[in-house]
Amino acid sequence: MWPFTSGPVVPVLRFTGPIGMATPLRQGLSLAAVAGAIDRAFKLSRLPSVAVVINSPGGSPVQSSLIFKRLRQMAEKHDKKIYVFCDDVAASGGYYLAIAGDEIYGDACSIVGSIGAISGGFGFVEAIDKLGIERRVYTAGTAKSQLDPFRKEKPEDVERLTQILGEIHDAFIGVVKERRGARIQAPDSEVFSGAFWSAPRAMELGLIDGITDLRTKMQELHGDKVRLRVVPLSRGGLLNMLRRSNMEGTGLIGSGPGLADEFFSAAEARALWSRYGL
Repeated sequence: MWPFTSGPVVPVLRFTGPIGMATPLRQGLSLAAVAGAIDRAFKLSRLPSVAVVINSPGGSPVQSSLIFKRLRQMAEKHDKKIYVFCDDVAASGGYYLAIAGDEIYGDACSIVGSIGAISGGFGFVEAIDKLGIERRVYTAGTAKSQLDPFRKEKPEDVERLTQILGEIHDAFIGVVKERRGARIQAPDSEVFSGAFWSAPRAMELGLIDGITDLRTKMQELHGDKVRLRVVPLSRGGLLNMLRRSNMEGTGLIGSGPGLADEFFSAAEARALWSRYGL
C-alpha cells in the first residue's frame, strides 16, 4: 500500500523567460498565457499563501503590467498573500512581476533590479549605400517612417522616443514606490537608474525582503509537512496545433517562413539574458 501523503498545500506559479515575446513556436510570458494558471492557483488551497517563482530578464512593459495587475486583483479578491522568490534573474519586467509580491526573496546569487526602460536597434544607412541599394518608402503621415534603420536618425525622432521611454520609466517607478514604499532605503537616483544588483545588495536597497528559498520560507510559515504544488501555465492549444502542423509530413519544426521569425526571436531573447551574464 502506498503511504498517504497529507499536509497543507501551497500553490506555486513559475514565471520563466522573456515577457511578451512570441513566435509561432515559442510563446513568451503574457497575460493570455498565464491568466488561467493564476486563477487556479488562488483557488487551489485554503492556505493564505501563494508562491511565485520568477526567472525573467524582462520584455514587454504592457504584459508585465497586466500580469502584475492580475496577481494583485486575485490576491485581494481571495485575501491571500503573495510570496515571490527570485531565481537567476528578476530584472526589468521580471522585477515588475516581483513587486506583485507582498514579500520578495532571492538567492544570494540572484540578479535583481534594472528598473528602467530601453529601446535598441541598428542603423544600416552606410551598409546599403556601399551595396548600392536604394531605399524606397512611401508614407501617409509625416512621422510614419521615424527611426527607420535604413535612414539617418533625426534628432526630433530620437527626442520623441526618449520622451516615450521616460513616460514608461515613470510608470514603472510609480508602481515600485507604491508597492515597496518606505522599505526602499536608497535615493531615487540609485534605485531607479536602470542598474541591477545581486540579491544581498538589492535587500540593502529595499528592493527585496530577504535571502531564502521557497521551501524553507513555506516551512517557516506552514510547518514541515507543507507541500508545494506547481500550477502549470497554459501555453495555448493553438500553438500546440501549429507545432504539430509544422511537423506533419516533414519531421521538422519551424520549417518555412516561421523559421526566420523563430531565429530572430531567439536571438532577441538571448540578448536579454546576456545583459545579466546568463
